[in-house]
Amino acid sequence: MPKGITREKVVEAALELLDDKGIEGVTVRALAQRLDVRAPALYWHLRNKQELLDEMSTTVLRRIADELPPPGSDWREDLAAYARVLRAEYLRHRDGARTFSGARVSDPDLVARVKEPLYQSWTKAGLTLQEADDALDVVVAFVVGFVIEEQERLQSAVTDPTRYSLAERDAGLGEHAPLTKDAGHLRDDSGERFERHLGIVLDGLAARHVRHDPPARRRRTR
Repeated sequence: MPKGITREKVVEAALELLDDKGIEGVTVRALAQRLDVRAPALYWHLRNKQELLDEMSTTVLRRIADELPPPGSDWREDLAAYARVLRAEYLRHRDGARTFSGARVSDPDLVARVKEPLYQSWTKAGLTLQEADDALDVVVAFVVGFVIEEQERLQSAVTDPTRYSLAERDAGLGEHAPLTKDAGHLRDDSGERFERHLGIVLDGLAARHVRHDPPARRRRTR
């Protein structure tokens, strides 16, 4: 085993490389150059790039676990807190949502540390386990999609400032779509937009729970 190189150092260097070059730039060769080792030395710690991405994602989830407040008395507030922490951690790294969302977490205890307290709290509050799991999945999917778009726009503002030009968009739309033009100018600060959209998602989950849960409970108790 190469001296001075640990699994943790490899993952840390890979996250730095992600910030510098984006997901396409995270290669074994580039990582070896950053660590000043030969590429085969990395295979002592990680078998391939997918395992590297999994370890990077696990590191991010570990930070999320550290940042999450303990569950409270309101499952909706817990979900909102989770969404905000998840978004912040994805935004912390270039291409964060694209990189971390589909990876496999390599530490099962970490997954339990994040999810188990939420599931316990939410089922005590009246959600079924299926409802709790679905709610978490829906919110994660929302955050991933929102941040992918958010990061694309933020990064394009640096590399290609005209990519999302409203003036060019308006000119292309012509005069037959005035409402579509106006809607394009309604996009506000990403933080405010995130909170607004998150509220819509949570309202929908709450409405579904209120609409379906009481009949379900009545059927179970008959």
